[in-house]
Amino acid sequence: MKSFTKIMALIFLFGLNSLHAQTLTQTIRGKVVDQVTKFPMPGATVMLLGTDPLIGTVTDNEGYFKILQVPVGTQSLRVSFVGYRDLILPQIQVNSGKEVVLDLNLEEDFNQIQEVVVTASEKDRTVNDMIAVSGRTFSVEETRKFAAAVNDPGRMAASYAGVVSSDDGNNNISIRGNSPNGLLWRMEGIDIPNPNHFVNPGTAGGGISILSAQLLANSDFITGAFPAEYGNALSGAFDLNLRKGNNEKREFTIQAGFLGTDISAEGPIAKNYKGSYLVNYRYSTLSLLSKIGVPLGDFVTDFQDLSFNFYLPTGEKSAVSVFGFGGLSNQNSEAEKDSLTWTGEFDRMNSTFFSNTGAIGIKHAYMINKSNFLQTTILASGNGIGDKGDRLNEQYQNEEWYFENFSQTKVTFSSVLNTKLSAKHNLRSGIFLNQLQYNLKERGFDENLGQMVTSIDSKGSTQSVQAFSQLNLKATERLSFNFGIHYLQLLLNNSNSLEPRLSASYKLDEKQSISVGYGLHSQIQPLGTYFAQKEEAGEIILPNKDLGLSKSHHIVLAYDRSLNPYLRMKVETYYQHLFDIPVKPGSDQTYSIINQQWSFMTEPLVNNGFGKNYGAEFTLEQFTHKGLYFLISGSVYNSLYKTEENKWRNTRFNGRANLAITAGKEYTWKKNRVFGMNLRTIYGGGLWNTPIDLEASQAAGETVYLEELAFTVQNPAYFRTDLRLSLKRNRPKSTRTLALDIQNITNRANVFGSYFEPMEGEIKTAYQSPLIPILSYRVEF
Repeated sequence: MKSFTKIMALIFLFGLNSLHAQTLTQTIRGKVVDQVTKFPMPGATVMLLGTDPLIGTVTDNEGYFKILQVPVGTQSLRVSFVGYRDLILPQIQVNSGKEVVLDLNLEEDFNQIQEVVVTASEKDRTVNDMIAVSGRTFSVEETRKFAAAVNDPGRMAASYAGVVSSDDGNNNISIRGNSPNGLLWRMEGIDIPNPNHFVNPGTAGGGISILSAQLLANSDFITGAFPAEYGNALSGAFDLNLRKGNNEKREFTIQAGFLGTDISAEGPIAKNYKGSYLVNYRYSTLSLLSKIGVPLGDFVTDFQDLSFNFYLPTGEKSAVSVFGFGGLSNQNSEAEKDSLTWTGEFDRMNSTFFSNTGAIGIKHAYMINKSNFLQTTILASGNGIGDKGDRLNEQYQNEEWYFENFSQTKVTFSSVLNTKLSAKHNLRSGIFLNQLQYNLKERGFDENLGQMVTSIDSKGSTQSVQAFSQLNLKATERLSFNFGIHYLQLLLNNSNSLEPRLSASYKLDEKQSISVGYGLHSQIQPLGTYFAQKEEAGEIILPNKDLGLSKSHHIVLAYDRSLNPYLRMKVETYYQHLFDIPVKPGSDQTYSIINQQWSFMTEPLVNNGFGKNYGAEFTLEQFTHKGLYFLISGSVYNSLYKTEENKWRNTRFNGRANLAITAGKEYTWKKNRVFGMNLRTIYGGGLWNTPIDLEASQAAGETVYLEELAFTVQNPAYFRTDLRLSLKRNRPKSTRTLALDIQNITNRANVFGSYFEPMEGEIKTAYQSPLIPILSYRVEF
């Protein structure tokens, strides 16, 4: 408690230390282009709303604009061009420490009726114009100011309808009852490996995001019925876009806090050249949290990461970008050589864990003409995950207990062509070719045999192919369609899927619309699953090498209504039919890969499983207006699975209901100071577990489950409240922000599950994260 008193006193003293209030200004500038072809739009009008006299400018011959001496604070822009829909950008945060640099895309109005002004708010649409249902855009501001989001897109997404955290110790999320491992990550239009620290094998999340919010531009998050360009995913997709660095002046950001120290730099590459660089480095040791009393265990935990984006124009119609990220993380613990201090089996284990991930891409963007835009990218990526555990025996000697070392590298080539056939028709087609290398090893101690047993040992390469084409048709001013097809094939065993995609949207009037979407989706199994091995008649066989793809039909119906310029309501209903899901063979088996949380399944599987998810979601959102924003998201749903026993069971993630309330208010005083208070409360049904057979576990000396009762025990309801307090001060040449994020401020002990403790011979309860305070201080200059 004393630690919190000191932290709050620090925030109070920071607020008392004042400057004489003065009017500070900054520059807003950027570029306006066509949404489809990326062709520059000279002569577009850019106006700063709410100013008297009205402040504005027009774009030059290359589509660039600049507005000088804009007062710091919250501003709104309106962008207009003849024959295009007006674009309104509300709530732009203007700080004295950094210029605001915008890349703006205008949508052509095919009716071109000059008397009627058609507007589109940046908040009302996704960055990808072919997303009609189950998609929303999110900004850097949201990842920063949502309580306990700590610049992490995965943690931020827990505020959205249909999204549930599967373990608040990391950023794994279950979308509409699906496995967290069904999530796709993309960056700059190409698939990337899981961009998180402390990653477990086969997962799509981790402990902390590698990606820095300093690099992100507005991006999309999709929760179902994806457009045709997205493949190899069953639950959702993060489609991340990177911003370009400032190409006119050098700017820096330094942030220090309990999660580490970030240093970011950006600026022009050369004088009189429009190229720029943007680089962020972070180093952290989480032992700082342990020192203030947060119970994180006896691990020594460290991580560091680097992310970057270099923008290199090569002519009026083309540019090259070099982008990427890399992250190193490790976690080690050493057992005390005193059996009297051992209270559980883990206390006698020496463990070493590491998780390293990286990707670097080269993207070439070329405007062929005013109707065609070609983007070609080559990305090299890789990840390595290792986990080694040695158990101290009664003589304090190390005995090997488990060993995992999984490394994968991938080279991806993609080429996507955007074609504007007319004002009514846009066509996007592309291909993705992947070359995969793998080296996978896993072994563990078998107490029945009294020796280490190898379950995975494979090294080699394979390939996968994806191709798509999708047509956007604006039939009328109110009615639009998206037609598409996606193809996915894994050449390891030639499993493949041809997937139709369709969506339609109809505007009932200027304030409300209805949309419908359908898609067939598929996903390759976690790579290690294909190489699970077993011994038969003295020979090693791979029973899962011919596993097919998991598949799912998605159907979504949505209603969207704008209640006023700042308040929006949305209702979506959905049904998902999953099939060809890997399960254990046999009428008495209950295992399905749907419920796999981490690691690779190493027992024989067959594609005979099913699943179904259905539900309804409600969202009421007020975009920031007069300093206040809120997001109320509710969902009711059911998530079931079936194996060869032909019985529907709850999935692990079938919470059945979830409610998230996220809100914040900013108070401005003395012109240049802003105090922010942000709150998030989440209440949801508990996740499901399989009960433990205590007698069998005591006899075996390890956890034994009652598999015939799989997922029949539900955890107590999940409840968590997070709080973020911030104080921002604008100085003549810098902006400084002091912030305190408190996760689980009530310190509620939310149940994760149960486990058998061999040393005590009892069943124990595992809990999720306790109260965690995260203090940070950021300076932009």
